[in-house]
Amino acid sequence: MKQYDYLIVGAGLYGACFAYLAKRKGHRCLVIDKRGHSGGNMYCENIESINVHKYGAHIFHTSNRKVWEFVNSLCEFNNYINSPVANYKGKLYNLPFNMNTFHALWGVVTPEQAREKIREQRERAGISEPRNLEEQAISLVGSDIYEILIKGYTEKQWGRKCTELPASIIKRLPVRFTFDNNYFNDLWQGIPTGGYNRLFDKLLEGIETRLGTDYFSDRQYFDSIAEKTVFTGPVDQFYGYRFGKLEYRTVRFETSVLDTGNYQGVAVMNYTDAETPYTRIIEHKHFEFGNQEKTVISKEYSSEWKSDSEPYYPINNERNNCLYQKYKDLADSETSVIFGGRLAEYRYYDMHNIVEKVLEHPELKTTE
Repeated sequence: MKQYDYLIVGAGLYGACFAYLAKRKGHRCLVIDKRGHSGGNMYCENIESINVHKYGAHIFHTSNRKVWEFVNSLCEFNNYINSPVANYKGKLYNLPFNMNTFHALWGVVTPEQAREKIREQRERAGISEPRNLEEQAISLVGSDIYEILIKGYTEKQWGRKCTELPASIIKRLPVRFTFDNNYFNDLWQGIPTGGYNRLFDKLLEGIETRLGTDYFSDRQYFDSIAEKTVFTGPVDQFYGYRFGKLEYRTVRFETSVLDTGNYQGVAVMNYTDAETPYTRIIEHKHFEFGNQEKTVISKEYSSEWKSDSEPYYPINNERNNCLYQKYKDLADSETSVIFGGRLAEYRYYDMHNIVEKVLEHPELKTTE
């Protein structure tokens, strides 16, 4: 008999949820993670009594009642509503695109006036078959919104001109003809009171967890101690990059403590002009309505991924999708390895998608 039923590689959301549900069904689990902390990219670092989202802003949102009740059974969530602001050369606009945005852009005061403005610009562009992201965006929302709120931000985010990016990246854009600054359409959203570490503390409670432990440092040993492996790391690394490396975009964070109680008045401010080198500034205390005397901000810089940097956003172009399919074919043939999560499946997931996938996993699903 093996020592464990499941070896879970990665203490991020997929791995921690899997371990929690597996333990609840009576399975023996070992969770390992090469980082010195659990929580994956949702980990919060406490600075000046502020829970700093170390790897970028994470706002939990979902319309799945089962998912929302599950996470709330583990810890309390606050009522934070994501209402980011766009800063274009010092002028501020509400996101997502809504009547507040349109009034600031054009001075319009009715939904019909806003619709007419967008319609005029779309017709003037005359784009019937968008060939790239620029044409796709203009055909959806017109030239003003594209130039002021999309172009610069997107080119910084992807490191390429919008005319070089596929139209498929922007299949649709959120446009609301109401004065509603709530970014998400989901029924529920919020941040764990006290930060995401509290969620992971509950998920991994009573489960053997070894941090600072790299699966690939002694793979033969780790493969020998469990009946099955749940792998949440990069799928190409699991197979020794035999077909080549998948590509990502990465993000660099420049975090500062400021001697002010309130720097920008909002948790998330996007900088949509091309001249500002960072894509956005996060002021972390606003996620939890903090009133500390100081504040902590993080500037985010998007850049090309290198082997020694953190992989954040899969680049799902034709080359990478074909490459991933080769790895997926290998993964699908495995009988003792379960692949799950953003890196193992080479696709971007919101947090609620991950929780839903684990809750619905055939080896864990309950009839409750």
